[in-house]
Amino acid sequence: MTPAINAAKKRKIAYTVHQYTHDPGCESYGKEAAEKLGIAEERVYKTLVVQLDQQSLAVAVVPVSSMLSMKLIAKAAGCKKATMAEKELVEKTTGYVLGGVSPLGQKKRLVTVIDSSAKAFPTIFVSAGRRGMEIELKPADLAALTTATFAGIRQGTDE
Repeated sequence: MTPAINAAKKRKIAYTVHQYTHDPGCESYGKEAAEKLGIAEERVYKTLVVQLDQQSLAVAVVPVSSMLSMKLIAKAAGCKKATMAEKELVEKTTGYVLGGVSPLGQKKRLVTVIDSSAKAFPTIFVSAGRRGMEIELKPADLAALTTATFAGIRQGTDE
C-alpha cells in the first residue's frame, strides 16, 4: 500500500488500483501507463508540482496528452507566476519520487488544481504513488480527497 491508496481507503472512496511493469528506460511515465493499461491518454492524468511566485508550491493535475500552462496554473492559484519545482524539492515535499508523484497522500498538503477536462469522464487515472501503479477514481472524489479546485490549466485552454 502507498500513502495515496491509504488516503482513498481511509476516506472510504471507491477506487481501483491498476499495476503494470514499468520500463526504467521510458521517459513519459503517464503515456507509458496509458499504453500498458490500454486507456486513452485523455483519461490518464499526470501530477506536476509547480512553484508559485518563487515561494509556495502547488499541484497541477493534467491529462498526459496535454501540457500544463504556467500562466493558467498561476492564475488558478491566485498568483502572478508559476515555474516547475525542482526535482529534489518535489520529492522532499510530496514524499514521492518523480514518475510516481500522486496528488493523494502527499507528506505536505499543497494547493491542488485539477484540469477541468477531468469532469468529462466518469473516472480518471492518477499515479498511486509508485511507478507502474495507477489509481482509478471519480474526479469529484479526487477533488474531495485533495481539497482541489477544477480549472482549465492546460495549454490552449483560453490562454
